[in-house]
Amino acid sequence: MTVVTHDPALAGTRPAGPAHSLGTPAEADERTRDRVLAAVLEHGPVSAAELGESLGFTPAAMRRHLDALSHSGLIEVKQSRGSATGAGRPARRYVLSQRGQRRLGNDYLDIAKDALVQLQAVAGPDAIQDFARHRFADMEERYRPALDRAGPDLEDRAEALAAALSEDGYVGSTKVVGSAAPTTAMLSVQLCQGHCPLQQLAEEFPAFCEQESQVFSRLLGVDVRRLSTLAGGGHVCTTHIPVGRKSTPSASVPEEQNSIQSQLDTLSTQQQGRP
Repeated sequence: MTVVTHDPALAGTRPAGPAHSLGTPAEADERTRDRVLAAVLEHGPVSAAELGESLGFTPAAMRRHLDALSHSGLIEVKQSRGSATGAGRPARRYVLSQRGQRRLGNDYLDIAKDALVQLQAVAGPDAIQDFARHRFADMEERYRPALDRAGPDLEDRAEALAAALSEDGYVGSTKVVGSAAPTTAMLSVQLCQGHCPLQQLAEEFPAFCEQESQVFSRLLGVDVRRLSTLAGGGHVCTTHIPVGRKSTPSASVPEEQNSIQSQLDTLSTQQQGRP
């Protein structure tokens, strides 16, 4: 007869049943952590308290499993500026790491890549752009009401965009850079995304990043420029939003933006090393 050692930290994590149904404690932990991974994938970025509530885990069990998954490199902690707690300290929220995504299986990515390769071979490179454009049309439609409620101020609209991205798992945040004196030409907001569900596809098909940038430009009402991307090897996706220039987006880069090209290139290089 198999003897199962009772682990208090697992209390409340699953209904009681025959001892043989749980297997060994290590096997029970493995199954439980797969459940935690699946929950982080579905709800991330998500806090430990939210995970515990949705899964019915005790706080002690939740901490133990999250610590184990973090130590194994399967999940990552993202500091969410939009959900500050206490004395202005950002909340700890969890997302899957690339290793965690592989642990749950990424066959769908292989299938998607194969399908896009075939689409490109049959219909040409423009077909990928059309597909990516269609993919982000839903994002633009869903985000626009939130940005319209934020009003005309670009900083407010950028914050609303970051919040909408966070709700979709992109871990968005904003930071004002530059100086307003003597001119606002160099004043800007950097929109950062700490996670990208499409990263592995975008590594092979840059059209996804390009179309996402165009959506940001239309939603904000100004030309924007990508300084770094996760797909390109950066630690975050960073988008430069010029606050001092209130212009309508266009397909070409405005002449005034050319005057600050070297500064943007410097910022882009710095963002590649952003933790």
